[in-house]
Amino acid sequence: MANTLVDMFRMKDIRKKIFFTFVILAVTRIGASLPIPGVNPGAVLSYFESNSNSFTEYLNFFSGGAFANFSIFMLGVMPYISTQIIIQLLMLVVPSLKKLAQDPQGSKKIQQYTRYGTILVAAIQSLAASMYARSIPGALAIGTVPFTIVSIITVTAGSMLMVWLGEKITQHGIGNGISLLIFAGIVARIPSASYTMVTSVAHGLMNPVAIIVVIIMFFFVVALVVYEEKGQRKIPVQYARRVVGRKMYGSQSSYIPFKINPSGVIPVIFASTLLSFPLQLGYNSSIGWLRAVADFLNPQGAPYLIIYTLLIIAFAFFYTQVTLNPVEMAKNIRDNGGSVPGVRNEKLEEYLTKVLNRIVLPGSLFLAFIALIPTLIQMFFSFPSNVAMLFGGTSLIILVGVDLETMRQLDGMMKMHHHDGFVDARKRRFKKF
Repeated sequence: MANTLVDMFRMKDIRKKIFFTFVILAVTRIGASLPIPGVNPGAVLSYFESNSNSFTEYLNFFSGGAFANFSIFMLGVMPYISTQIIIQLLMLVVPSLKKLAQDPQGSKKIQQYTRYGTILVAAIQSLAASMYARSIPGALAIGTVPFTIVSIITVTAGSMLMVWLGEKITQHGIGNGISLLIFAGIVARIPSASYTMVTSVAHGLMNPVAIIVVIIMFFFVVALVVYEEKGQRKIPVQYARRVVGRKMYGSQSSYIPFKINPSGVIPVIFASTLLSFPLQLGYNSSIGWLRAVADFLNPQGAPYLIIYTLLIIAFAFFYTQVTLNPVEMAKNIRDNGGSVPGVRNEKLEEYLTKVLNRIVLPGSLFLAFIALIPTLIQMFFSFPSNVAMLFGGTSLIILVGVDLETMRQLDGMMKMHHHDGFVDARKRRFKKF
């Protein structure tokens, strides 16, 4: 593994991509500590230290502390993800929009619509954030109206800048930029959560035995998540002999690799983002029904957990059907002269759909179970919310999923340079024993 890391940094293009990614992530962390103009940072900090709750900890954890700082990046990339969900759902009910997305030129239009929608969603959420700031004693250093205008412009611009930086990472760096920005925000909260855990033990607020039990559970769950992310169901495909020009190609055997969790961390990110939207709008709102919705969707309450679980399952099926369309896959197999042994060609769509549904259901249930772990830890072990989020749930799935995806990309880049990747290095090391 050490030799693999050395080889990786010896390759100029990979080294440049890694450094570029780290620089962009460093910029976002600096921005997370820059408060909105007109905010009194001391008053906000003291308020959150004495009035911490599950809602603020939830938003703060995924923004890497930017929400509690009332920084220009306090919304992060969540407005962009919310808009993506809306666009994806609209494609189901508007056939012309789906047709537009399938066209290479039309996909650019969809991306443009998504950016416009992100501006609108970010403006609405920043308005809610400014209303929340007004409820904090001494938080405003300027008048209410000027602060509202400045906060909407600043926070919306900050979210769009985060989206732009994420796209630059995708283009010139390593991994999916948007996912890496969320990943960096979660990692940035680990030192704070660890400090809270240590001080709680020192003051007798947490049981050391309970911490050891939870840490053991944590490593066990991480192993399960890695196993689930790497698990595959291989569908064999047999291709008949073909004549292309003057050449005859013999029959070939191949397979379609269906992951146990084809959608990865997307359902969890989508579900958490969709539920955080009404929470941001309704928390401490002067509008009665919005506040009632926010209270109903308390992250520690049963309604939130049930809706969260159902949304993860629904988004897992939805995203899998969008990315792995059984009808298109069956058509491509038939057009290339292929067939699945034991399955009639006219039943191929039905067979692939049945296999995908059997894979996605247990995978989505597993995702939902992992996402509920922080709540269970808080209920049974009385852990602080920021510490509980560190040991499981959405944060753990995102950390493991993004890490594995980034490692796969690095692995592919290294193999292009005729070097062993991380997987090959690990296998070679085990063979020595």
